[in-house]
Amino acid sequence: MAVPFNETAREYRDLQSELEAAVLGVLRGGHYVHGAEHAAFERELADFLGAGHVVGVGNGTDALEIGLRAVGTTAGREVVTAGNAGGYAAAAARAIGARVVVADVDPDSLLLDPHSAAAACTDRTAAVVVTHLYGRAADVAALRAALPPGTPVVEDCAQAIGAEVPEGRCGTLGDVGTFSFYPTKNLGALGDGGAVSCRSADVASAVRELRQYGWSERYVVGRPGGRNSRLDEVQAAALRVKLRRVAGWNARRREIGAAYAAAAEGTGLRLPAPAGGDVGHLAVGRHPRRDELARRLAELGVATAVHYPVADHRQPALDAAPGPTGAAEAERSCAEVISLPCFAYLTDAEVEQVCDAVRRSA
Repeated sequence: MAVPFNETAREYRDLQSELEAAVLGVLRGGHYVHGAEHAAFERELADFLGAGHVVGVGNGTDALEIGLRAVGTTAGREVVTAGNAGGYAAAAARAIGARVVVADVDPDSLLLDPHSAAAACTDRTAAVVVTHLYGRAADVAALRAALPPGTPVVEDCAQAIGAEVPEGRCGTLGDVGTFSFYPTKNLGALGDGGAVSCRSADVASAVRELRQYGWSERYVVGRPGGRNSRLDEVQAAALRVKLRRVAGWNARRREIGAAYAAAAEGTGLRLPAPAGGDVGHLAVGRHPRRDELARRLAELGVATAVHYPVADHRQPALDAAPGPTGAAEAERSCAEVISLPCFAYLTDAEVEQVCDAVRRSA
């Protein structure tokens, strides 16, 4: 039996009647952008997160760019971020014209190291982006305490919807939270989609203007840096159906991650069990011979992936540079990380097959 890395069709089959009814309702209603479904999704996601405001946008990268602009990032300023999270924050910063400064990560969690991020801050720093990588909730309180006072914190929650720490859910801990609803996320759309969350009404107003050309009123561009980035009604309707299930899906992902961690004990694969507030977007471990392990797992019918193989400061076109503490741990992790199949619709038999393969191969 082959175990796929992901299979979104399983989710569709489970929710087929509800999803098709939701989409058909939009088609029959004839309102396809910024209608009732979109408004309801913004409210429901805000309630789920415990956020003051949620604003839908076109995709997760737009959410990062618009979120950075909303907290004051402009061309020529600097954005500090971890270098092992796929380059998404760096791409958003570069789209604004900001310079990217790469901080290092904690060797165990692979999350942004607060002290490395603080050391990277200068008087040119516009914001720090903290990624809740792999669905692991970062300690934003510790990050805020380490940073220079008043430094805006933008949370990249693309892999962490529903993740939480004692202070609250991811997306409510910084100045701005950003979300992606790419189909393989814990909450996935039927295409692209994204959102920005925040506590401040002023920041929410800025985000709403930036997502629609910078309009302060219809056809009046009052805010620079605006663009066309709208979450359409079909996606909002589908996301409303799925949002009701995301807590259960997250619990299943944690269960799968815990099973893999148990299977990896005593092997060469370092794979931590999910913490109680994590959401298991990806089951990622480290192995000194990652590519060899991937080949052995493939021979046993288990698909794997790498999240992510190239550090931001090694990307040819991102023009990112390490901060004063360097990014050695982030770079080492890029050579060792391997992702195992982890999605809510894996069967128990498939999970056991992955566990057996890990015990035999790692």
